[in-house]
Amino acid sequence: MKIPDPRTRPNLTDRDSLLRQRARAQAQGMVDLFHQIAADEIEDRLIEVNRSFTRIAIVTGFPDLWQARFPGARIVADDAVLELEPGAHDLVIHAMALHWADDPVGQIAQCRRALMPDGLFMGVAFGNQTLQELRGALAQAEAEVTGGLAPRILPMGEIRDLGGLLQRGGLALPVADLLSQRASYRDILHLAHDLRAMGEGNAMAARLRRPTSRAVFARAGAIMAEHHADRDDPSRVAVTFDLVFLTGWAPAENQQKPLRPGSAKTSLADALNQFRKNDE
Repeated sequence: MKIPDPRTRPNLTDRDSLLRQRARAQAQGMVDLFHQIAADEIEDRLIEVNRSFTRIAIVTGFPDLWQARFPGARIVADDAVLELEPGAHDLVIHAMALHWADDPVGQIAQCRRALMPDGLFMGVAFGNQTLQELRGALAQAEAEVTGGLAPRILPMGEIRDLGGLLQRGGLALPVADLLSQRASYRDILHLAHDLRAMGEGNAMAARLRRPTSRAVFARAGAIMAEHHADRDDPSRVAVTFDLVFLTGWAPAENQQKPLRPGSAKTSLADALNQFRKNDE
């Protein structure tokens, strides 16, 4: 499979800014809650697979955190070109970095190439409903105060679109599922502080390069307080974080394969009629 040349694509992400933010977060005491939730979920899913994986690679921007959760795994950075050896791994995990990729299909395709036949790919990234409340509040506030809009929150993929990337990346038996979490903060500034401490600040290439006026943040904070108050404590604001989990397998001869369209031996109508007779 040919992987697109990253030099020919427009950049969504300012990679240098993203790396600085990640390094600052890890040096100053990272807020790693969602990484820990993601790692817990992946471990639970691996238990359900009921297979031992001995040659694991993890693609991530937070190596220390994921190395601690998967001792012995090979950790590689989520660069445009992944340092993965073809066919060397029985499990590749793309951990909390795919939402920053300029070419997510290319990332998955490279992970697929690094898998042995019937090897497992698992990915986890933030989904499109993440920070929807903050996104709307900032857009409304900026439009009211300045009359314009600037890119402030990374656009993230819907679960259906992210699931489609698995097949485009060459993986079989694709599955995508969603874990939605609500988080509560004192105010919009507390939320912004936590995002920086997660290494998830605004690192978009098209972001505004000058400071935003206090009036915009003040208005956005008022909108958040009015429309997105925490149900359990109305003095706080609540936002959504969606974690999308992706699973697919490197194709192999002995794998289960879906039936060809039209190859079923019993029609759906006959099956439903039989079900009704059994229920009578």
